Amino acid sequence: MTLDVPPTLAVDPLLDDPKTRIIVCCGAGGVGKTTTAAALGLRAAERGRKVVVLTIDPARRLAQSMGIDSLDNTPRRVKEIEGDGELHAMMLDMKRTFDEIVEAHADAERARAILENPFYQSLSAGFAGTQEYMAMEKLGQLRARDEWDLIIVDTPPSRSALDFLDAPSRLGSFLDGKFIRVLMAPAKVGGRAGMKFLNVGMSMMTGTLGKLLGGPFLKDVQTFVAAMDTMFGGFRTRADATYRLLQAPGTAFLVVAAPERDALREAAYFVERLAADRMPLAGLVLNRVHGSGAARLSAERALAAAEALGAPDGPDPAGPDGPVENHETGGIVDQEGGKEEVRTPPEPHDSPETPATELTAGLLRLHAERMRLLSREQRTRDRFTALHPEVAVAEVAALPGDVHDLAGLRDIGDRLASGGRPV
Repeated sequence: MTLDVPPTLAVDPLLDDPKTRIIVCCGAGGVGKTTTAAALGLRAAERGRKVVVLTIDPARRLAQSMGIDSLDNTPRRVKEIEGDGELHAMMLDMKRTFDEIVEAHADAERARAILENPFYQSLSAGFAGTQEYMAMEKLGQLRARDEWDLIIVDTPPSRSALDFLDAPSRLGSFLDGKFIRVLMAPAKVGGRAGMKFLNVGMSMMTGTLGKLLGGPFLKDVQTFVAAMDTMFGGFRTRADATYRLLQAPGTAFLVVAAPERDALREAAYFVERLAADRMPLAGLVLNRVHGSGAARLSAERALAAAEALGAPDGPDPAGPDGPVENHETGGIVDQEGGKEEVRTPPEPHDSPETPATELTAGLLRLHAERMRLLSREQRTRDRFTALHPEVAVAEVAALPGDVHDLAGLRDIGDRLASGGRPV
């Protein structure tokens, strides 16, 4: 028995509202965030808006589905869009975005020193939280350009959907934190006495760190810190500004999940976190929902029918009180109501109807498996609804294959807009 049906997510009014400037698709990995973001972008563009989709998905399937050879850090216009709108797509290049920040906030000589620094190269290529921070930076850049009236963000794939909110703060704290400030301290202390006193302490500390981290590595860090001196405050400032942008009324978060226990459990946690951080939640997109055109036939009844078809020596379906059959040499004598008739018994293995019977039994068993899957998915959805009955939901039926072109994205968009009703 299911709980009350949750409210349906109204996708088209969300996309059509000119006050909606940013849509953030977030959720666990592998639940269809990238496809959802692309389908929303295409639908919004074909309804008249100028849209850019920022994806972090390294796979090429999104570019191929949009008819683009490849995606990079520059928005590329998607062709063959119906209607008066525009659709642009780009894929975050976190190192290139970091390089652009350096080039924009440092003079040419200092920028070259930073870009060539080994510690910076490691930091910009793979430091924990860099991808999420750079996604926030790129979002801030796109919004500041005011070139598009709708930005759709596909958040980075990660072990936890909360990384998108937490990592920028962590990286900003590191770059603007006490450890970095200590390494910068010698250049900021005035007076020979103060410098002499500090150098004694710094020599002791750097000697210890040199043993732990290695002398060349510590040298690279100190060189990086000295070159970045004038930029550190900006990281925290921009991260805070983008965080406030995500809290603004023009932003809408869509939590994307699949009807699976782990995905919906993380989605519920994310819904709670968004509420705690005062982030505007539009609703839940539930992808890969299975259905059946014969839902009235339960798994139990289907299995019972399959067993009856697959058991030639089993009991007669009429039960112990039904017709009784006597096997004789000349055939079968039916004894019912005093009537007798001799007829030839069927040959189970040679009958032309046997393959059809086996096929029917197999289909009934497949149907039983499908109905059990539907039951598991419904129980999982009911648990989420019980925790968050106020969250609007749009269900997208599972597709037989991957989306590989604009027609497929349009189909997903139609299913999103229908909210789970037959398209």
